[in-house]
Amino acid sequence: MSLDLGTVLLQWATGGLLFFWWTARREVVGLGYSWLLRGVYGLMALIALALEVRSDHTGAGHVIAMIGAVGLVIATLIAFGISAARRADDARGPMILDVVAPAFGFLALFGLAAISGGAYWLAALRLLSGAVFLGAVTDAMLLGHWYLVQPGLSREPLEELVTLCLCVWPIEVIAFCLPPGMLGVLFGGVDDGYGGLLGWMWAVSAVTTIVLVYVTRLALREQYYSAVMAATGLLYLAILTAFGTDVVARALLTP
Repeated sequence: MSLDLGTVLLQWATGGLLFFWWTARREVVGLGYSWLLRGVYGLMALIALALEVRSDHTGAGHVIAMIGAVGLVIATLIAFGISAARRADDARGPMILDVVAPAFGFLALFGLAAISGGAYWLAALRLLSGAVFLGAVTDAMLLGHWYLVQPGLSREPLEELVTLCLCVWPIEVIAFCLPPGMLGVLFGGVDDGYGGLLGWMWAVSAVTTIVLVYVTRLALREQYYSAVMAATGLLYLAILTAFGTDVVARALLTP
């Protein structure tokens, strides 16, 4: 499957918005959190859309990807605008749009799977699992950081996201191990150009990610407020290794 910046940004935005909705549905995070995540992920999706417009992709997959990306951007911007207009009432905007936006994002990823190369079902699995994986880890980090702004916030939303990271990790790793996959790189069936070194870097990234997330879960069991900050620091590191797990694999498996 091919690797390009637009696809990575669209994955990231889709997963991030999905888990933003998952957290915001509780109506416990502040208004600023919704602005932050809608703004950041909406901008990512807009850049991804621009890159897809400029790409040399063609066919039905390209059309579906464009429709999905446009829908994601519009839904996110409308929700952001309504929330900003109602800021005096501390309104987060219509939550239904926070479900519609990632739904359009997943539609776009299904389209991109058709032009990514290789078996369609495998490309789709890797794109979707990557979106969920990157979104869960990133939103967990951002939510942990938000406790500086809203220190009285319950730990339950953050604990949920960390648990979801633990659940999504094996799906992400298995998706990239399915042949032709990273097991071929590790054992010499696929040449990475460096004698298997990049394959082992991917394996270290994958293992380090799950270790960091698990240690984050343990840290959140501590009662002190500093435990949340420690968990956030661990999640900063987990984002780096999570991208190594997803992006390095896709780069190595590019046809």
